[in-house]
Amino acid sequence: MNILIVDDHPLVRKGILSALSCEKYIDIIFEACCTEEALNIINSQHLSLVIVDLYLGKEDGLEIIKKAKKAESKVKFIILTSSVKNGDFTRSEEAGADGYIIKDAFAEDIIYAIRTVLKGKRFIDPEIIEYQVKNSYGEGFEDLTPREYDVLIELGKGLSNYEIAHKLFISENTVKKHVSSILLKLQVNHRTQAALMVNQAVGL
Repeated sequence: MNILIVDDHPLVRKGILSALSCEKYIDIIFEACCTEEALNIINSQHLSLVIVDLYLGKEDGLEIIKKAKKAESKVKFIILTSSVKNGDFTRSEEAGADGYIIKDAFAEDIIYAIRTVLKGKRFIDPEIIEYQVKNSYGEGFEDLTPREYDVLIELGKGLSNYEIAHKLFISENTVKKHVSSILLKLQVNHRTQAALMVNQAVGL
């Protein structure tokens, strides 16, 4: 499997490349610094995934997605950006991005995002989900603790208590306590209602 990293900062590209270098399922990692270079690689190489910065100097990284989609490319796209603006997230969604992750994410989060997208699912950075949920519902969600947000996001993915505990490195009993607190604060009776609220907020 081949991947392309598009970012106008060489250090960022090298950092992502380093994080992915140990992933055995990745064969070749290409690099590009601008729209033209990225599209040339997309058109000439067999790629499975493109990780692209939203802002490439004066260029808009979303143009790469739009032009690739117009050419009926089957490549998956993940936006990796510093922007948490609602407008940028919405534009990325409209352009057809398969994932959206913030640059200060840990390497394992980026790898998880890649694996999720390659499975045909969307990945949205928890920080973006939190913003979207607060913007959509406000009351109740603002009272959640950071850990409760983590649990809520996993609820939105349909994970069981056992799976959430494994994912977040906490006990299953702790997950149950968090879920109970979440339901109380959101004033809903069942976990599926809380999950639905999250998914509606981010368009899942």
